[in-house]
Amino acid sequence: MVKRFPVFGGAGAVFLCLIPFLCRGSHVETRETAGPLNIVVILVDDLGWTDLHGYGSDLHDTPRIDRLIREGMRFTDAYAASCVCSPTRASIMTGKHPARLHMTIWYGAAVDPEVNKEKNPKLITPKTEHNLPRRETTIAKALRRAGYFTAHVGKWHLGDPGHYPRAHGFDVNVGGTFSGCPASFFSPFIDADRNPLPNLSAGRDGEYLTDRLTSEAIAILERAGSRPLFLHLAYYTVHTPIEGKPDLVDRYARRVKPGFEHQNPAYAAMVHTLDENVGRVLDKLDELGIADRTAVILFSDNGGAHYQHRGRTITSNRPLRAGKGTLYEGGVRVPLVVRWPGVTPAGSVCRRPVISHDLYPTILGIAGLEGDPGHNDEVDGLSLVPLLRDPNAALPRDALYWHYPHYYYGMNTPGSSIRCEDWKLLEYLEDGRVELYNLNDDLGETRDLSAVLPDRARQLRDRLGAWRKRVDAQMPKPNPNYRP
Repeated sequence: MVKRFPVFGGAGAVFLCLIPFLCRGSHVETRETAGPLNIVVILVDDLGWTDLHGYGSDLHDTPRIDRLIREGMRFTDAYAASCVCSPTRASIMTGKHPARLHMTIWYGAAVDPEVNKEKNPKLITPKTEHNLPRRETTIAKALRRAGYFTAHVGKWHLGDPGHYPRAHGFDVNVGGTFSGCPASFFSPFIDADRNPLPNLSAGRDGEYLTDRLTSEAIAILERAGSRPLFLHLAYYTVHTPIEGKPDLVDRYARRVKPGFEHQNPAYAAMVHTLDENVGRVLDKLDELGIADRTAVILFSDNGGAHYQHRGRTITSNRPLRAGKGTLYEGGVRVPLVVRWPGVTPAGSVCRRPVISHDLYPTILGIAGLEGDPGHNDEVDGLSLVPLLRDPNAALPRDALYWHYPHYYYGMNTPGSSIRCEDWKLLEYLEDGRVELYNLNDDLGETRDLSAVLPDRARQLRDRLGAWRKRVDAQMPKPNPNYRP
């Protein structure tokens, strides 16, 4: 039997989350008597803020996800905790900021800094954790202790084989490895280093990885039976290699028009297949009769990749600036959709800034669980349960933070940033330079106001520095061999 408690979260502050059995309404009471809620998290790799039709795409068709948006809540100001994948994934699993975990770069570059080495760098970047420590309490561990059947399907990217999902509280791991992408999205299913993806047989000739992962997830939904289920379905799509199904690529190639923000038919085909497979999961929940007691969360691990791959720009995040690997809005602002039957108002929109490490206490809140008290003391996220009930509710914080003390293939130098209400400041660690933007007036971060408003810039920079000390963020050091 699942025990239910209030949830406490937030570093340095105690925040009481409302729990499911306090909900009003006959629908919720009926659901509660039917047993604990199932929770399905659909995590998409590199999905940009405008990549979904429901978020403004002019090319991509996503009718099933659009329906999920109509049935749930769409967040306009949701953020990944990092501009690259592994740190954000760690924050989702633990509720802690990547800077606190010292996991601020993706797994491969943490293991081998040569992967991301800059020629003649001005700074020496810190050596970071490449394995999510086994001592951490993950959301899977917390839910499994409460009687949940826990399953991970898809991309993991949080450690070597000794730190795969089974070591972090998941009963099942299908496809989760240290690798960040497949060699190809078509069978056989191997990673970029030619290793088989765990528990995924080769499949039929031409089988597509996104389809296969969904089939595995559906089998898990059927297998769970009467046990409450936590399914973490982490698609490798829409990460490189950019490979869509040929018929869909042809269809979108005919639809691309001059002036469209989205111009890549292969990428559009990948988004299309993602949407179809999200629909398959939702249909299975309906077929099994558990949709009304299953919370579904759809999220992305960082902003869309805005650079060239195989001669084409992968995607556009406009009106946001830049994309993956940068601390501009295009690199960290992402889609977030939550459908919690009987709780989230259908078709609602939440404009409160939220971030990936909020998902840990939010999932506990949805399940009505307390989690590990010692771990909760270091959780940086806040439960979004109040927002899921009322999108205009307030959260007890006014700032979000990012820290990426690394280079990124010539597109980004080490830096940190803070968003405080509508103000955003970026600090570049090579020389201490700052940029200041008002996101309400300038969503595209085109007008740097740091010279116009030096007092505000100084204030935000001081807050950013104090936060880095508070979480023991690792900092780069001057390179004694640097030659201008």
